[in-house]
Amino acid sequence: MELAYIPSPSRGVIHLGPIPLRGYAFCIIIGVFVAVWLGNKRWIARGGRAGTVADIAVWAVPFGLVGGRLYHVITDYQLYFSEGRDWVDAFKIWEGGLGIWGAIAFGGLGAWIGCRRRGIPLPAYADAVAPGIALAQAIGRWGNWFNQELYGKATDLPWAVEITSSSDGRVPGTYHPTFLYESLWCIGVALLVIWADRKFTLGHGRAFALYVAAYCAGRFWIEYMRVDEAHEILGLRLNNWTALVVFLLAVLYIVLSARKRPGREAVVEPGAADPDAPAGKDGDEGEGDGEQAGAGSSADVPDEAGSAKKS
Repeated sequence: MELAYIPSPSRGVIHLGPIPLRGYAFCIIIGVFVAVWLGNKRWIARGGRAGTVADIAVWAVPFGLVGGRLYHVITDYQLYFSEGRDWVDAFKIWEGGLGIWGAIAFGGLGAWIGCRRRGIPLPAYADAVAPGIALAQAIGRWGNWFNQELYGKATDLPWAVEITSSSDGRVPGTYHPTFLYESLWCIGVALLVIWADRKFTLGHGRAFALYVAAYCAGRFWIEYMRVDEAHEILGLRLNNWTALVVFLLAVLYIVLSARKRPGREAVVEPGAADPDAPAGKDGDEGEGDGEQAGAGSSADVPDEAGSAKKS
């Protein structure tokens, strides 16, 4: 008999009359709000306008949700298109199933569209929101707890998670809470990026690349612990290979970017120093790398980090 464990909720949805309130969806929504809130504080500290991060998130978040779901459905197609399965379930995003790789890729595309409309360099925006994205992932992982999914091997450790559901091949028992491990790792990644950004004045997308590399390092060993069904290549799960490749690409970007474009952007949002100036539109000049002298210099970094620490 286990002396201690993390109990799973008896259900992941509460009905408020005819309206279902799902724990998984709540975790995603709260994570988005935290990411926008922290990203906005960091963007202002870099010399940008208040509200710009939220405006661009209107593009990035929907794209990210679609990309995350597409990656999950494509890489786990057997859950929706094999014999005995209902393909309609592929659209039931509230039941869980978002691939972070697809979410970041498509979310980045949405952010690029939003940045281009505002005349903002995407790398600067990515640097500002990187710690917030990590915290959003930390919160979002608790949605897997509500759904009793993404756990590791059986264990009797005091922090094991108890699985009570027997549906979809689950076997009731106590297991490694890999959702918790990843949540804690993502919090550490957010703190690492905030510290490194302050210490080394990261710019031109290097703070975001650090977030990607650090997340991939943790995802590799956490993924190795999981026991849910997954495609394997040469004995490793597909997501292990994805984490390894993306990690190497992120590190390569940091090295090459630091050599080619040292320092950080002096201007992240054209006209932000003038509160009466209109926001950038498509085709504005000066939207490229923001190398001009102006607001948002490295002198803002201590304020940026100080604000972030209060989160």
